[in-house]
Amino acid sequence: MTDEKLSSDALKDIERKYDVETAFRPIGSTMGKIISALLVAMSLYHIYQAGLGTSNELLRYGIHLAFVLGLAFLLFGARKSHTEIPEPTWYRVDGIHIFDIVLALLAVAAALYLPLVPLEEAARRAGNPNATDTFMGSVVLLFTLEAARRSIGPALPLIALVFVVYAIFGRYAPGPLIHAGVSWKGFVDGIYGSQGIYGIAIGAMAKYVFLFVVFGVLATRIGLGALFINMATALAGRYSGGPAKVAICASAFMGSISGSSIANTVTTGSLTIPAMKKVGYPPHFAAATEATASTGGQITPPVMGAAAFIMVDYLGIPLRDVLAAALFPALLHYFGIFVMVHLEAKKLGLRGLSAEELPKVLLVLKEHWMASIPLIVLLYSIFSGRTPDFAGVNAIVACVVVGFLKPTNRLTLAGLWDALATGAKSTIAIGTAAACVGIIVGVITLSGSGFRIGAIVIQTANDIAGVFSSLWPFNYFELQQWALFFSLVLVAIACIVMGAGVPTTATYIILVSVTAGAFQILGVEPIVAHFFVFYYGVLADITPPVALAAYAAAGIARSNPFKTGNTAFRLGIAKALVPFVFVYSPALLLIADGFTWWAFTVTLAGAMLGIGFLGVAFSGYLLAPLKTVTRWYIGVVALLFIAPGLTTMGIGLLLLLPVFYFQFRNSNSALKSGMN
Repeated sequence: MTDEKLSSDALKDIERKYDVETAFRPIGSTMGKIISALLVAMSLYHIYQAGLGTSNELLRYGIHLAFVLGLAFLLFGARKSHTEIPEPTWYRVDGIHIFDIVLALLAVAAALYLPLVPLEEAARRAGNPNATDTFMGSVVLLFTLEAARRSIGPALPLIALVFVVYAIFGRYAPGPLIHAGVSWKGFVDGIYGSQGIYGIAIGAMAKYVFLFVVFGVLATRIGLGALFINMATALAGRYSGGPAKVAICASAFMGSISGSSIANTVTTGSLTIPAMKKVGYPPHFAAATEATASTGGQITPPVMGAAAFIMVDYLGIPLRDVLAAALFPALLHYFGIFVMVHLEAKKLGLRGLSAEELPKVLLVLKEHWMASIPLIVLLYSIFSGRTPDFAGVNAIVACVVVGFLKPTNRLTLAGLWDALATGAKSTIAIGTAAACVGIIVGVITLSGSGFRIGAIVIQTANDIAGVFSSLWPFNYFELQQWALFFSLVLVAIACIVMGAGVPTTATYIILVSVTAGAFQILGVEPIVAHFFVFYYGVLADITPPVALAAYAAAGIARSNPFKTGNTAFRLGIAKALVPFVFVYSPALLLIADGFTWWAFTVTLAGAMLGIGFLGVAFSGYLLAPLKTVTRWYIGVVALLFIAPGLTTMGIGLLLLLPVFYFQFRNSNSALKSGMN
């Protein structure tokens, strides 16, 4: 599986190109060691806080923000033009401009100012900040916007600036968005606290996300990633089009410990994409398969990027409930990809891997079985009712112990230091995004615009529903049902558009904040609304014109990026269908109100049928090639399964019976012709 394998430097270049969060500036030896020490200190601080730390949450969040902002100015340059360390000058230290060092120190001081104010004094000044409070809050705001621009690009800071302008000049806003507006002092007081920058997003990062990112890095270092990839190859590699199925299984396994679509694409794609090309898959299809499977990492328990932990704080429910709710929608995503790559393999007549190309299961288990212990510890801690931070610390400690005892992939002190530094480094960009999102959430709270935007969404959906229902020839659906459907479509489009330039977690938080009113009016359960928005935010990674995971995979496959993105979206169509399924039938999420196993079984069966037939429609193959009109027919009928039920399932299957009849006849005719 190493044919055409790119070098590690080439893979890093691809990841750096398409994942701005990893586009760190080149740094010399001395400053590199200082920054490494700061990153390790950041990791140790968070591990200590999770186990034995202070109960002052604001101080905990402030120290986290100080690390994030300070390190952001050191790790990310004002411009991304340098790929090598610039020539030394009097104003540049090991590639870092002295101005950035000053900004880093000021950012740390500004971030710590509010958390270090005595609680009694802070309570007295709440709602009436003094001049120093306003100044320091303004400084934190500016530093947050600049740190986010450097680390994740300009899109999110620009959106935050639009919200800042809206907060201050709300009296000039159009129509239902109008509000009284606030003074600069009132604005800073609103966003410089627990309702804004130091709110839920940065809190989830400080308490939970950081620990799980460090766990993912350590678990990979001790061989859990190798175990996943080799076991996936052994399980799925032998079947028709085997390498593509390996890519799906490996990405599903890796996704359970990695919440990054692009990192997952580069890690597993460096092995699976060349193997898919070798057995006959077109380069763009191989790249699209890997990218689509890798985006599942953000929706696969137990890590799920940052979203699962933010849901915990937003919804006030245990992490185990969020992970349980995420399980079957994630499996349906992988099932949809599996169906389509299987049909593609049958259509192209592709082989699986030979016995010589497959790893030996017993040998893989012998070498790497110990690497699974930390994951077992993590899952046991979560499902036994422990808090997420306690579970994360348990898993990290298990990684360290197993790493030092494991015969292969043994962890050394130098390796532990590097893993702690790498884990902390991986959180800086998403940390700046979380702080930036805090500004937006603070504005929504200050202006009360959430319900206003929700009302606009509902009214627009009602208008569209009124027109559509008058043109629809059947009266099977009521106007309210059409309104719900079009509201979901509008929210889905907003998620995909915003996700094109904004990190997934940021998209999720913003869209949940502004659409919460709409979902409440529509009667959608909170956890269902959160998952709906989150799924469509993730879908942006494989949706052209800005499909970053697909473009990264195209770089490995040397395929056309836009063609790869289009194919990836087609392969990921299940992810676009699943959210509608669990809105109409929340039983799929396991913990929704009124859950019954019968409703869950019917929903799961209907969803699998709908996803499977959509796969048939998009691939153009069932038992034999399909004509274009037949593909359209199957695709339309498959949409009946969006609202699973025995009636719609029965109607759908009856409508598809003629297709099966002609497919059996055509496949038998082709078989007889081949025999003759």
